[in-house]
Amino acid sequence: MQGYGYQTEYEDMRALHDQCKKYMYYHVALTMKDGSSVDGIIESVGTDGMNVLVGEDVMDRNEQEERYFGAGYGYGYPRRFRRFRRQFFPLATLAALSLLPYVYPYPYPYPYPYPYY
Repeated sequence: MQGYGYQTEYEDMRALHDQCKKYMYYHVALTMKDGSSVDGIIESVGTDGMNVLVGEDVMDRNEQEERYFGAGYGYGYPRRFRRFRRQFFPLATLAALSLLPYVYPYPYPYPYPYPYY
């Protein structure tokens, strides 16, 4: 019976590996076995793990200071930048993988071109 447990674990890892290869270059949500979650773009998949471009929010230091002091443009709204850093994740620590849904505003209420009135 010990071989049966090993076989199902191997098959699960193989299915996860195939799913990672299928979602390569897509923006995905990764859920780890410890409960943490990360979103990023799968860059490459190997036999033991994958490289993911993980996104992080960044604000310009000057704009952050101007927002607090009320100077500058933008009426106090911060500008958000997104930076991606490469990070390696072993497949053994991965519990789930899913595509991030994107909402797009289609169909439009008016046909193209829009009326001018």
